[in-house]
Amino acid sequence: MGELDNCKSCNALFVRTTNDVCSDCLKKEEKQFQIVYAFMRKRVNRQATVQQIVEGTGVEEALILKFVKERRLRASQFPNLAYPCEKCGKTIQDGKLCADCSQELANDLAYQEKIDQIQLRNEESEREKVRTYYAIDRTDKKN
Repeated sequence: MGELDNCKSCNALFVRTTNDVCSDCLKKEEKQFQIVYAFMRKRVNRQATVQQIVEGTGVEEALILKFVKERRLRASQFPNLAYPCEKCGKTIQDGKLCADCSQELANDLAYQEKIDQIQLRNEESEREKVRTYYAIDRTDKKN
């Protein structure tokens, strides 16, 4: 079941299911996609960059990048299609992060995991101290 949401393009209220735009804007996007795809199918345009596609079709760059991210336009078919890494802005053809940012993220996660393991060991040693029981000799000689 969908939720009420505002269209990302025209801000109209619509029932959101899988798309982030209303049905009218979705139809407009589909027409824009057909224009871009027709442009890219021509052999001379297969090596075009995103900026050249914008100039050749008049379609907004953000919409073309959306098509590439959704893999409606594939870098394997059109090798010069690229979009910016979400962290550093370096151009990439696959995923959300470039190789450098992915490696940096993996290193940060590994570092954090080491810290978590050290903290866990410290907590376990603290718990061991709490578990230690001392017996008191109650048979004191009171006489």
